[in-house]
Amino acid sequence: MYTEIIKIIEGGLSNNPQKVLNYSKHLAKKLKEDGSDKLAGRITKVIQGNSGIPVYKDQLFHAPVDNETRLNIADIIFPENNHVDIIVSKTVNQSVLDFISLVNSREILREKGLEINLSLLLYGPPGCGKTSMAKYIAKELDLPLIVARFDSLISSLLGSTAKNIRKLFDYSKSKPCILFLDEFDAIAKARDDNHETGELKRVINSLLQNIDEFSEAGGILIAATNHEQLLDSAIWRRFEVVININTPSYDEVESLIKMYFNKIQDGIEYEGKKVELLSSCLNGYSHSEIIKILNNAYYNSIIRKENLSYEELFTQYLKYKTNNHFKQDQLIRFLNENSISQKQISSYMNISLRQVRNALNE
Repeated sequence: MYTEIIKIIEGGLSNNPQKVLNYSKHLAKKLKEDGSDKLAGRITKVIQGNSGIPVYKDQLFHAPVDNETRLNIADIIFPENNHVDIIVSKTVNQSVLDFISLVNSREILREKGLEINLSLLLYGPPGCGKTSMAKYIAKELDLPLIVARFDSLISSLLGSTAKNIRKLFDYSKSKPCILFLDEFDAIAKARDDNHETGELKRVINSLLQNIDEFSEAGGILIAATNHEQLLDSAIWRRFEVVININTPSYDEVESLIKMYFNKIQDGIEYEGKKVELLSSCLNGYSHSEIIKILNNAYYNSIIRKENLSYEELFTQYLKYKTNNHFKQDQLIRFLNENSISQKQISSYMNISLRQVRNALNE
């Protein structure tokens, strides 16, 4: 335990809060293993109650800017403002937890003489939670997330783009943070693309060099792309961990619906059969599409001054699927097919029971 205490002191003297945090956690774990539960608990309580955010805010107050436009080339999301809910597969979840553990163990691994590359590439279809996952990781590590703004990072003058990339990496290298490059393919396209100019290829070379230097300096890098097939082959080799985040499975959709119901607490009951049918309808859609459909149903129920209902959920799904192009009789039949009774349909649509029956008998 003497090693942990010395490292905590070193971290404090060098103004390295992450090092203090890592070794404090390690010390608490060793104390607990040795039977000193009370002291281990006190250390854990101190760690949980002190996030070190004021230090981060002082150090990260001014985001880097493009010299010509004076626009920020990055946004900063602090842990205290980082709220995210996400459902992913067990495989993806474990891979993410392993990456978080790798970051938390970086000082210990370096002490053992091991080289460590703290880089993660997330890829998959749009709307499946890559950005949310980056925010989740930053929240779990209690670090600010530096999100590159490619609209201002990429200049009409390609030489300025390379300078902005350098500025962004240098800025992130000097701070306790995570650098997040979303829509990564915007600057990391394959250099053998015949449509790209020689100057743009030099920008990619500059990007690769900056990634290497950033990793060597111990920086934490996360990148995300919807178009992994466009990435330069050399990009893949720069990332220690690569995770494919795909559309939610049926079970994940069901879990997402349950989580949503618990979050809004609007009085809707978790009816197994109807949730199964709703999950089947939403299966194959992205995380963001599912949340959009659920939100639309919830917002409409508020406008109607009613609790969220399955009738509204299925209706909003049909609206999204058909781009709001369906007839009344189609909606009646669709609701009935999904375990909504004739009486419920009549009440929800404000039509007579006879109209409902006539539509179902056609």
